[in-house]
Amino acid sequence: MDAARLRRDADIAAVWSEGMKIQHAMFALRARPNGLEVIRLAVAAPRSLGRAVARNRSRRRLREAFRVAIAGLERGPGYDVVIVTRSHVAAAAFADLRTAASTALTSLARPARTA
Repeated sequence: MDAARLRRDADIAAVWSEGMKIQHAMFALRARPNGLEVIRLAVAAPRSLGRAVARNRSRRRLREAFRVAIAGLERGPGYDVVIVTRSHVAAAAFADLRTAASTALTSLARPARTA
């Protein structure tokens, strides 16, 4: 599967308002189907994480973890994904980030349960 960057503000706002939520200790994720065969990512880091260097490093680490996880997926439906980093990203081992990203992406592929 391919990964791309989600760049348009309107697309990001649509994902944030309409997307399904996945919470993790290292990130908050919202995703919605995009009708393509590609997963498009936008990664944000709040100012509460620290100065620009720390925020940029957190964004780069999460973006790379998701890129690796996406590369390991089979072809399937595409999603637009917005990820907000949390403070645990800075101290986490990269293997843990990859595992968390992979788990989040596989939960997107599962059909929604109805109660």
